[in-house]
Amino acid sequence: MTTPKVPMVIDTDTAQDDCIALLVGLLDPRADLRAITMVAGNVGFDQQIHNAFLTLNVAGRLGSVPIHLGCRRPLVRPWESAENVHGDGVGGMTMDLTGLAPDPEHAVDALIRLAAESPGELTIVCIGPLTNIATATVKDPTFVDNVKALYVMGGSNNARGNITAAAEFNFYVDPEAAKAVFAAGFDITVIPWAPLTLDCALFGQTQLDEIAALNTPLSHFFTRVCAATLDFDRSVGINGTTHPDSLTAAVLLHPELITRTAAYHVDVETAGELTRGYAAMSWGVHNLQPNATVIDAVDPAGFYGYIRSLLANKSGAFSRSRKWKEQERCDGTYSEVRYEEDRSLS
Repeated sequence: MTTPKVPMVIDTDTAQDDCIALLVGLLDPRADLRAITMVAGNVGFDQQIHNAFLTLNVAGRLGSVPIHLGCRRPLVRPWESAENVHGDGVGGMTMDLTGLAPDPEHAVDALIRLAAESPGELTIVCIGPLTNIATATVKDPTFVDNVKALYVMGGSNNARGNITAAAEFNFYVDPEAAKAVFAAGFDITVIPWAPLTLDCALFGQTQLDEIAALNTPLSHFFTRVCAATLDFDRSVGINGTTHPDSLTAAVLLHPELITRTAAYHVDVETAGELTRGYAAMSWGVHNLQPNATVIDAVDPAGFYGYIRSLLANKSGAFSRSRKWKEQERCDGTYSEVRYEEDRSLS
């Protein structure tokens, strides 16, 4: 019996694990990835566009999934980046974008249209700030009802933040958008930063070595993309690479990875001087109606095995006309990684 595909859009601020989440949407046979929508977040907006095209290329999917450009800044605040964590988001890799261009339709309009074309079917995987989603709810009052569900990577469940002691980055960057989305009436599943990511979506050195040993284009891409973030994580006491974004896409497509959830009322702090972006997740004892399902635990070995099997795929990468090039120094390290035209490929 054929497993039905999952109609989905990935709304992303493409850097590091966002790239791996895109690979999930591009390569998992269960995924019907209808668009990639870009929102201001991790790194410079134009760099995020580059990173998305680069990921499409490594997956062999250039030209098959449109990229729509969305909001270039939060609703009411200046944009703040995580470039101190991710660098450029792809470990210095570059790609010639000649002949490639995003779809001219704005991401907010694309989200509204795609949801309206398949009412009750489309799930949006939200792995950046929620600016595009909040804007769509204002522009089209039917958007909330047309969307099947949101899978939101954001917040921490009564636990530590990452950009501040209180807040996770996505909610911190645009807390007004996050607050509006949780009040809008969507069916929301939350994949929080802590404790879930740190407990269940952290790849330690042994796992990273196993991925590198796969020796596929996808595993090389993973290692390079995650390198800068790994260095930062280690500097703050996290002994491995963190993968909340790819986990968000994975649990949508493979709910069997989820081992524990609970209903919560989620709200986001917008006014606090020390707690901007804090996700207040109430677990049912404060006379508040639940508005989200929060994932409390997943199968760590199952998730790692899933990502590893995806990266072991040799056939998915570079089936189009551009390929990955590494310039190797005499000491065995790499001075440059870039993509260039390979006219020998079909």
